[in-house]
Amino acid sequence: MSNSKLIQRHPFHLVDPSPWPFAVSCAALLITTSAVMYMHHYQHSGYFLIFGAFSLILLSFLWWRDVVREATFQGHHTKAVQKGMRLSMILFILSEVMFFFAFFWAFFASSLSPAIEIGGIWPPAGLAILDPWNVPLLNTAILLLSGATCTWAHHSIVSGNRENSILGLGLTIALGAIFTGFQGLEYYEANFTISDSIYGSIFFMATGFHGFHVLIGSLFLLVCFIRLVQHHFTREHHFGFEAAVMYWHFVDVVWLFLFVSIYWWGGF
Repeated sequence: MSNSKLIQRHPFHLVDPSPWPFAVSCAALLITTSAVMYMHHYQHSGYFLIFGAFSLILLSFLWWRDVVREATFQGHHTKAVQKGMRLSMILFILSEVMFFFAFFWAFFASSLSPAIEIGGIWPPAGLAILDPWNVPLLNTAILLLSGATCTWAHHSIVSGNRENSILGLGLTIALGAIFTGFQGLEYYEANFTISDSIYGSIFFMATGFHGFHVLIGSLFLLVCFIRLVQHHFTREHHFGFEAAVMYWHFVDVVWLFLFVSIYWWGGF
């Protein structure tokens, strides 16, 4: 038997055995189980929920650390592998599109044919609807500007302009944080809650989940910022940042639909 090193004659990455997928699944199961127990007022279930959330964050970090090593230092993410990951990111975003589509379906089903329980009108009688030309319009401008700075950073990476890419990505993260702060202020000053009729439920579910996606996208870009500072990205090899850009533009587009339908049209 030859002792020569095995030669890989294909461009694909055969992933080594890893404990992280199973460990992350266990943490997710613990979160789900403890959350249901917490909602049914089981004693000490809140501690399990916190432990599960902490475990999920830690295990996800360890898993993604290995992925970064495979891409940056081991050279496993060839062009063929990046093509597959790009397709998987597109499919993931399509699943997110269907997720928000459910909220828009619920909104238009309730607004175009308002039930007698809410007075037969939309918005429901007695609710002080938020002014779309106040904080929502400002947040729209902030997100659109963040999309421009994100694209600027991407083009700067492709053209090899390191300083502009760092500046553009830093501005994008800052704008995302400002958006989150304004949305929190809007929730604090709102005169209705998630339990105030179908309008409150749809409003806070749709905008709240969008805010959660903005938070996740901001963390995604923050990790890319750290990697960019540490010279992990090159002009030809920067799929991690490309995936973050795709996700961020998806968040921008969803907000435009939210602003036009829920804030503006739904507020008449």
